[in-house]
Amino acid sequence: MNRPALSFSIDGNVAIEPPSFAMQPNPVRQLDTSQISSSSEVHWQRFSVAYDYPIAFTREIFSPDNPLLADVISRKEPRKTHRCLIYVDAGIAATWPDLETRINAYFAAHASRMTLLAAPITVPGGEAIKADLETVNGVLEDIRRYGVDRHAYVIVIGGGAALDALGLAAAMGHRGVRLIRLPTTVLSQNDSGVGVKNAVNFQGCKNFIGTFAPPWAVLNDFDFLCTLSRRDRLAGIAEAIKVALIRDGAFFDWLEANADSLAEFDPRTEEIMIRRSAELHMQQIGRGGDPFEQGSSRPLDFGHWSAHKLEALTHHGISHGEAVAIGIALDARYSVLKGLLPAGAEWRVVWLLKRLGLPVFHAQLLEIGDDGQPAILAGLGEFQEHLGGELTVTLLSGIGRGIDVHHIDETHMIEAIEWLREEAHGDATQR
Repeated sequence: MNRPALSFSIDGNVAIEPPSFAMQPNPVRQLDTSQISSSSEVHWQRFSVAYDYPIAFTREIFSPDNPLLADVISRKEPRKTHRCLIYVDAGIAATWPDLETRINAYFAAHASRMTLLAAPITVPGGEAIKADLETVNGVLEDIRRYGVDRHAYVIVIGGGAALDALGLAAAMGHRGVRLIRLPTTVLSQNDSGVGVKNAVNFQGCKNFIGTFAPPWAVLNDFDFLCTLSRRDRLAGIAEAIKVALIRDGAFFDWLEANADSLAEFDPRTEEIMIRRSAELHMQQIGRGGDPFEQGSSRPLDFGHWSAHKLEALTHHGISHGEAVAIGIALDARYSVLKGLLPAGAEWRVVWLLKRLGLPVFHAQLLEIGDDGQPAILAGLGEFQEHLGGELTVTLLSGIGRGIDVHHIDETHMIEAIEWLREEAHGDATQR
């Protein structure tokens, strides 16, 4: 029997439609299995995901009339009020005692687009935050407690270590909540903060627990740099020298020519250094063909195989930037000893580091391990293990030209260590 169909108009009134056909049972469909093989086959699943995120440079980011933060938060959903959870590095909280007041005023001025789920939360700064998963677990508890979902934001204000640890937590919560980084050190603004890595250490192993997870945005406020210690402010320049050595000889020349201004923290010179360094790091990540390090090469880690090990050997008595300075001096000299880099080029590297007040040697380079060899050499195996595959270390074939090698001659590396020791000893004698 045909029955009239009911439909609802947009105003909620019920209308009766005349029957258009007799109701029939759905036909049974037969699956065509003729094209499905019973033999062993390999099916390739392929898809690509495009990532994009803004990296901005500004000052007074929490000034109510600076729309940058509000704009990046609402860039894809402009009519929504976005929920945010903010974390502040303890070092920044101590040197910017009015930061919470500034944050609250900013959110009040942009209340139609963003709201705070809680008062800004202070977390430890420096390598201590990466020692274990304690802080990561605490942030995950916060994400659950405050109902932070994939369309809400975790905003981290701090140095590279805080960005690493809290970035890991954001990447883990709900398999990834939106992360906005506000780097506050030279090193995090010109290098680590603009990348796609997050990690903490595990049982003394550098960055053993981590993820690749691009942030929603990276917002660099140069004003945060003015309260850094001289030591920390200089140490971040090591990463700029590193990327210049492997990617941009003209930038290295510029660093040499402006070393005195950089050492005096001239604002304009420092800003140019950070912007160019960040740009070169972005180019490598975005156009280098391996942003998530699926292969064995990682040119942005030039000088890092020894730097990571030296940090561990000194129990982080030296900072990451200082360890990188020593690492690039060591690998520059080794590159000369192996005939890859023209003799004399290593002097330019060492001279620039010294002009900036960065170290080129540490006594821990001479520590002898259980195997009777310098303990620093164990860093080669750890460097290889971190990515797997064959050992791949970036060295120099020229100022501005990196080259990958797959074997390190330990005898020549020990000679390079001794050369650095003599350089440091010579400085001490002159003083």
